[in-house]
Amino acid sequence: MNTESNSLSDPADAMLSRAAGAIERRASASRSIARLSEPHLLSPAALEARRMIHPQEAARRQADAFREVRTRLLALGDDRNFVTMVAAVSPQSGASFVARNLAAAFAFDDTKTALLVDCNLRHPVQHAALGVAPENGGLIDYLEHPSMGLEKIIYPTGIPRLRLIPTGTQRESGGEYYSSFRMRAMVDSLRCRYPDRYLFLDAPAIKGSPDARMLADLADFVVLVVGHARDTATAINRAAATFGSDKLAGIVFNQGS
Repeated sequence: MNTESNSLSDPADAMLSRAAGAIERRASASRSIARLSEPHLLSPAALEARRMIHPQEAARRQADAFREVRTRLLALGDDRNFVTMVAAVSPQSGASFVARNLAAAFAFDDTKTALLVDCNLRHPVQHAALGVAPENGGLIDYLEHPSMGLEKIIYPTGIPRLRLIPTGTQRESGGEYYSSFRMRAMVDSLRCRYPDRYLFLDAPAIKGSPDARMLADLADFVVLVVGHARDTATAINRAAATFGSDKLAGIVFNQGS
């Protein structure tokens, strides 16, 4: 009788434990989101001038396209936060545009936060595109001097629940940084600290640089960006083959930049 009683109660205890854990994670997420103050909210007009999607956008097609990509990623993520790398097949295909708007689409949801990390050391554009002045430096400064602390290089963007880590000090290549233990530890810390936080790595183009391949090792998923009329089918297939089928979330054909 005792054995049967224990065998019946164990699944119930496990279910209660999982439910309690889920409640605590949601409560923790709510607390972390509540602490995210936005000192200077951007108006819809200002967002449109920066070519950023927003929930009140008059032309909904662009916002809906990014929402579809978000839905795809969330389905793959299986109810956990994750790291997504966004990289173009070739330079100037609009990967940075896709990365920041995809991050913004996640931030639409008031139960989630998004953190965009500019990892394109040769052509860093996210701080300028979002109007952020990186007074305390950025990613490279932290990796060279981790004692400065992560919080100093995480900047508000004027968009609720969206934060940016700019590149900071410019370098020609990120190889020595992106393959380092510090980089991996930083990404793990940023993701694990808050269960509601989704990370987006804006990577250099795959063609002509090994940096995207190194960054892909830190990501759960990869979104590949193809610029309109820029790449052949062979080039796209070759770039896609760089990543395993379990990591490549999909390909975005971008007509903008």
